[in-house]
Amino acid sequence: MEQREESVYYNKKSEGGGCGGGDFKCDQASVSGAVSQRACVYCGARVVLNPITDAYHLVHGPIGCASYTWDIRGSLSSGEEIYRNSFSTDLREKDVIFGGEKKLSAAIDEIVEAHHPKVIFVYSTCIVGVIGDDTDAVCKAAEKKHSIRVIPVKSPGFAGSKSTGYKAACNALMMLMGEKTTDEKIDGINFLGDFNLAGEIWIVTNYLKKFGIDVVAKLTGDSSYDEILNAPKAKLNIVQCAGSMMYLAKMMEEKYGIPYIKVSFYGVEDTKNSLLKIADILGNEDKVKRAKEFVLSEEQKIEGELDHYREKLKGKRAAIFVGGAFKAISLIKQFRNLGMETVMVGTQTGKKDDYDIIKSITNEGTVILDDANPYELEKFILEQGADILVGGVKERPLAYKLGIAFCDHNHERKHALSGYVGSLNFAKEIESTINSPVWDYV
Repeated sequence: MEQREESVYYNKKSEGGGCGGGDFKCDQASVSGAVSQRACVYCGARVVLNPITDAYHLVHGPIGCASYTWDIRGSLSSGEEIYRNSFSTDLREKDVIFGGEKKLSAAIDEIVEAHHPKVIFVYSTCIVGVIGDDTDAVCKAAEKKHSIRVIPVKSPGFAGSKSTGYKAACNALMMLMGEKTTDEKIDGINFLGDFNLAGEIWIVTNYLKKFGIDVVAKLTGDSSYDEILNAPKAKLNIVQCAGSMMYLAKMMEEKYGIPYIKVSFYGVEDTKNSLLKIADILGNEDKVKRAKEFVLSEEQKIEGELDHYREKLKGKRAAIFVGGAFKAISLIKQFRNLGMETVMVGTQTGKKDDYDIIKSITNEGTVILDDANPYELEKFILEQGADILVGGVKERPLAYKLGIAFCDHNHERKHALSGYVGSLNFAKEIESTINSPVWDYV
């Protein structure tokens, strides 16, 4: 651990400590049995692709891999519900010895016969990575046989980190969109990296409609096969979850000439800045004016209630441990807006530039963590005297064990935290959780 002028940065791998030394744990491959809060490559790929509402997901591996990540996102659909089903080749000991390609081919045939899908994603798991099944060849043969898209997702769990799984999903999406380029453009945006948790993508798209910005394709919350095929025609990509979709945005810029910007709709400050940035890039003078009026109106609607929560939260201390660094940055700003101090912040997929930003917006003495394990989280939460931990499902038991409040900001949640309505929901949840009388008895 190294003392710094503005913060403390803890890096398990770095010899010199700090943001500038050594390799980041987030960039290292996941290892079976390792003490980490990260998930595997397959999980990263599956959670990105799963919200495509009319896609079929075939997991080539043991049945346990199909149950893991199955329907775990709070992603909502305005159309098909096919994505809530999970299919598996259920590889057994015999398949490990003799190979599972025939079983995979038969499983694809069975799905096609029973369901007539437009697209099937086939995920390679750890076992497939070991035995060497040629899933690319099986998928190519199935496409020719059935005249549908059958796309391999190369995601053996041990082949990298969760971020590697994100890249595998992005490569699969590029395969789906195809090699063909087009000069035909639609006056609208692609919304990358929002998975429509609790209908959040609907909240933001409704905001954009207020000042005349249309969404061509959503990747991947509430999206569909046909919608994704239109994505190359958009004029701009906006990226909410940079950890999972920045790789796709860069590939689409290179392949289809679509520029991209990072956005965040968590918190009043980031929501305002993102909406105005989009209007400024795509809109004319009238759209920019309408955007400014809309932002001012929405802020005025919730300011009174936010003041009520600020009174009750002033001086409280927050700890953050989430997957994406961009989310962590937005959370720091949200806590600051509520009069709270962030005393610990960590991510599972952060990069050096992300940690530099986090360092620049946190106070002196803040602990910044890269891919921490439960012991480290507990140590720094106690040392920093945090009143609340914001994290995912794996961190909830840790917070309750320590007798502090917890806020679920992961993909299992069923309440919206995006936009202005989400900012109010967030403030309400933080206040009610921190000030709950239950903590007097712990």
